[in-house]
Amino acid sequence: MATATGSSAGDETTRWKYLDHIRRTPGPFTDPDAVAEENLAQFDKFKVLVIGAGGLGCEILKNLAMSRFKDIHVIDMDTIDISNLNRQFLFRQSDVGSYKAEVAARFVERRVAGVRITAHNAAIQDFDEAFYRQFQLVICGLDSIEARRWINAMLVSIAEDAEDDPDGIKPLIDGGTEGFKGQARVIFPSMTSCIECQLDMHAPRAAVPLCTIASIPRQPEHCIEWAHVIAWDQEKPFPTLDKDDPTHVTWLYQKALARAQEYGIPGVTYSLTQGTIKNIIPAIASTNAIIAAACCNEAFKIASNSATCLGFENNYMMYSGNDSIYTYTFKHEKKDDCPVCGRQARPLEVDPASTLGDLIDSFAVRPEAQLKKPSIRAEGKTLYMQVPPSLEEQTRPNLKKTIAELGLENGQQVVVTDPAFPLEFNFFLRFKEKASA
Repeated sequence: MATATGSSAGDETTRWKYLDHIRRTPGPFTDPDAVAEENLAQFDKFKVLVIGAGGLGCEILKNLAMSRFKDIHVIDMDTIDISNLNRQFLFRQSDVGSYKAEVAARFVERRVAGVRITAHNAAIQDFDEAFYRQFQLVICGLDSIEARRWINAMLVSIAEDAEDDPDGIKPLIDGGTEGFKGQARVIFPSMTSCIECQLDMHAPRAAVPLCTIASIPRQPEHCIEWAHVIAWDQEKPFPTLDKDDPTHVTWLYQKALARAQEYGIPGVTYSLTQGTIKNIIPAIASTNAIIAAACCNEAFKIASNSATCLGFENNYMMYSGNDSIYTYTFKHEKKDDCPVCGRQARPLEVDPASTLGDLIDSFAVRPEAQLKKPSIRAEGKTLYMQVPPSLEEQTRPNLKKTIAELGLENGQQVVVTDPAFPLEFNFFLRFKEKASA
């Protein structure tokens, strides 16, 4: 890249030569109005929000700047750790401890003339609806399902409040990677399938039963968990486990390796041990680059109308690089019972003989819910509230009562809330039938 310092008008013309050719030369899928001068000028005023400045976010910021987006904001609450440097290429060792958003913004501004990047060192929940209304497009490079769900609900709320105002629709481009796999999707809030519609694709990983770990390991991760959960507790090699201490990780690795050799299981490595005990999702720089490119390609198509974007027909692109390169694009359907963009309550299967406490606990692992601190109420009846403390104490006895004892009926509607999400989840109870003798 040429540096911003000392760039001339000639340099700028050369830099954007091919991009301007794409924008000014209509193709078979180009909106006829896209090449009009007033629409070409609108591109320069396009304001984009990038959420996340990690592995994906760094690539997205660079790609947007090199695609001639001039007004970009980036949100990230994290600081740079030394482990980030192998794949988050905007950071240097001297940046360790600094805010990711701030460092990434300044780096790209230095390298690309004319771009202005505003950094926000905060959580997305720290901003209100008015903040998000100022953007024409939002791109997520997140590793958190909760954060995705929150911004999805916010943008759907903005779109529904805007009613017939087309400026109220803030397209959401979401990218995600895990190892050699990744996905990119485009969501038009309130109009197309949203992240909540697709939540069951991100179901929590099932925990490995302790009996498997203790007696019949089949995978290298089972051996690592045995060292982590059982061997450590039995031998107590150090007072407390520090998962960032190489000495502690090495002890677990050696224990796991010995157990794996005993059962003839290959694949236990130091890096896998560290990743398993810290629940690290593997990140590969090449996968980040491919998915970020796909996201920014969609952003360019939306902003310039140079080609049809994902979103209305095929809206979900999945990529796999495990064995050669494979991509597949399909349409993820909008669900009528989606708690965010739908209008119908969704069924909640329960056993009337189970307790309310069992139901509350189940929300964390239900693929369609995934709620960590749920409160629940029925019509005219507060069943259990997590906050405030006084109400939690008052409703706590209900946790030991069965669904039947609480007077809840088959088909009855209940409302569930969680402080992590700015919306209510509407369900109707569907009692499980008793198995016949």
